[in-house]
Amino acid sequence: MRKLPAAAQEERRRQVIGLRESGLTYDAIAAQVGLTRTGVFDICRRFAEQGQAGLASGPRGPAPGTGRFLQVEQEAQVRALIRRHTPDELGLPFALWSRAAVRELIERHCGVRLAVRTMSTYLARWGFTAQKPLRRAYEQSPKAVRRWLRQDYPAIVAQARGEKGTIFWGDETGSRSDDVRGRSFAPRGRTPVVRPSHKRAGLGLISAVTNKGELRWMVLEGALKAPSLIRFLTRLIQDANGKVFLIWDNLPVHRARAVQDWLTEHPGQIEVFHLPSYSPELNPDEGLNADLKHAVTRKPPARSKPALKPAVISHMRRLAKSPGRIRSYFAHPSFRYAA
Repeated sequence: MRKLPAAAQEERRRQVIGLRESGLTYDAIAAQVGLTRTGVFDICRRFAEQGQAGLASGPRGPAPGTGRFLQVEQEAQVRALIRRHTPDELGLPFALWSRAAVRELIERHCGVRLAVRTMSTYLARWGFTAQKPLRRAYEQSPKAVRRWLRQDYPAIVAQARGEKGTIFWGDETGSRSDDVRGRSFAPRGRTPVVRPSHKRAGLGLISAVTNKGELRWMVLEGALKAPSLIRFLTRLIQDANGKVFLIWDNLPVHRARAVQDWLTEHPGQIEVFHLPSYSPELNPDEGLNADLKHAVTRKPPARSKPALKPAVISHMRRLAKSPGRIRSYFAHPSFRYAA
């Protein structure tokens, strides 16, 4: 009986009731339908108590929630700890939340030691999946990030709107001739090989983007220094339609005396704001940096600066003509607040 589908089981029960109503005994019915006398009696009793509802098949096994080693309150506490903390913050000898780390957390917090394989059941029940974690600097201040998102940036938007200015997001990046990214197909067991030059050549770039798709950029032959930064800022305010509200990080050159003096001389044309420290995930211009590095490394390896520079310039010119692509950076979950 138990091996039959639910519909077949219900039909067998209706058959038992029909035979019983025709006057057959429990023993005769049991012999005819292939059930025990007790089974036939139980079906008749359920029908007498519940009617047709007593013939329906119900869920099998223990009731949900029974047989667990953790109480509902304990599970809720463990879930909250995993969501809000990393293992090392709780004094556990793990970098990430693995099954072993969760087991040790449960043992320390709840006094219950479970098998590692049992953790898979609990994690699946909680809706937790194994994921590659995002990187956040240890020195970052979550409080400063919240203040930026809830107070500082909305105030900048309101000021820019009131003064009919444009908000630009600025950043610096670099490309290297030995940078290799992505994957390459090859026969199984034969790892592909690339041959970049170990005579490393590098090229710098400074850029600024808006959520309307505007892009300003300048290639740097070496490290970014105050004179180069001032030259870029001069171009930025010349090309802008109205006052520039520039948001960038806390790179030391941004606070150089020469740069500060230049900004003081142009208060009506440009005003700068600094992101919270160690928070590149708040800067949409990081999307351009990733785009550039991905595009350049897809091309044949550049083994010198003269070979690297045209590849960088070509891609940046293409981006300058693609405002939709620039706007797409702001669709990323980390940058959506600035869209």
